[in-house]
Amino acid sequence: MKRYLAGVLLGAMCAATAVAQSLDDLNIQIHGYTTQGFLYSTHNNWNTTNSSDGSPAWTEAVLNLTSQPTPKLRVGVQARYFLLGNYGNNITLDWASADYKANDKIGIRFGKVKTPWGLFNEVQDIDPSYIWSLLPQGIYPLTSRNSLLTHYGGVVYGAIKLTPKAGKIEYRAWAGEGHYPGDDGYFVSFVESGFTLPNGISGPLYGGALHWKTPLPGLMVGASDLTDTKWNASLNGAVGAQFGSYTLQGPAAGTYLLPANSQPNYFAIYEKTKVMVAYEYERSWGNLLVQFPGQPDTRLRNDDRSQYGMATYKLTSKLTAGVYNSQNADHQASLGPDRYQKDWNFAGRYDFNDFLYAKAEQHFLRGTGLGYDANLNPGGLVTDTRLTVLKMGVAF
Repeated sequence: MKRYLAGVLLGAMCAATAVAQSLDDLNIQIHGYTTQGFLYSTHNNWNTTNSSDGSPAWTEAVLNLTSQPTPKLRVGVQARYFLLGNYGNNITLDWASADYKANDKIGIRFGKVKTPWGLFNEVQDIDPSYIWSLLPQGIYPLTSRNSLLTHYGGVVYGAIKLTPKAGKIEYRAWAGEGHYPGDDGYFVSFVESGFTLPNGISGPLYGGALHWKTPLPGLMVGASDLTDTKWNASLNGAVGAQFGSYTLQGPAAGTYLLPANSQPNYFAIYEKTKVMVAYEYERSWGNLLVQFPGQPDTRLRNDDRSQYGMATYKLTSKLTAGVYNSQNADHQASLGPDRYQKDWNFAGRYDFNDFLYAKAEQHFLRGTGLGYDANLNPGGLVTDTRLTVLKMGVAF
């Protein structure tokens, strides 16, 4: 049934192009895109797809509507259909917000708003805007895109001009509530172990970001920090479910707590004519507490550190090439290939016209710390694999 809903959304997107012009007089804009991907891996099945046999099970469609009733006020909403193997296959609300910009120095957004953390978080939902099919997965995991993209609350933003020789500072500050649904990609292995989070996990978050537009044209250097505090969830465990050092002897209900989790990151990007070069470093650390009645508390600590360097070059007006090296490691995990992942990605994008584009990527993956579903790799994981990604997109 959910596949039919995807068809309805795609049909609505096509119909929207026909009416977009008539809505111009009302300051309403309708935009969107749809993509179809194909995945092939030499060894391990990637995420929840059967990619080692070649898998076309990657479909996405996005539709957004924005209106500007006054020069200072903009409102909008965006819906997304997403399918990746056994994950997703539903329509979700990406964001729905109002944005009031008093002047260049201060503005405010509120509602379900994009979280302006990191270098690409605010644009990772706009596939037509960048060359990559897969952004570096250590920082921008595909199956958690919805959860990372937004929070319920507000963002205050603005810019402060410095002297002509010092450039400009852009700031963002945000607070509200974050939410990860129980079927989020972060919980795939958890669910496979016999646990469910029926209402997902949620809690307060806050953060800030500074972007320095330097005097060198095209160069921006920035930093941001995102903190989650006192997140909690109801946790159901089935017979035989294992967590930490104990095994549940029968069905039980417990709690899943994240007392605090901090995610600082640092980034820089240089863009000029045909060239783009970027770097980003992110660290995520915190504690996890799982409690079941009659069982000892289980406490775990993670210390994930991710970084990447990337570059793109526009070869012609229609063809762009790019490369990145991405690395991720959990410094609290045991030594071995499950502790880390390194990814060399060579990519290309061809724009047939303003609406139709194609992307191709070749990933050389080492380590198994990210992006694998144990149930789809029953024979175990191979340390080295290659992942080929092909994608076609239509945008309007």
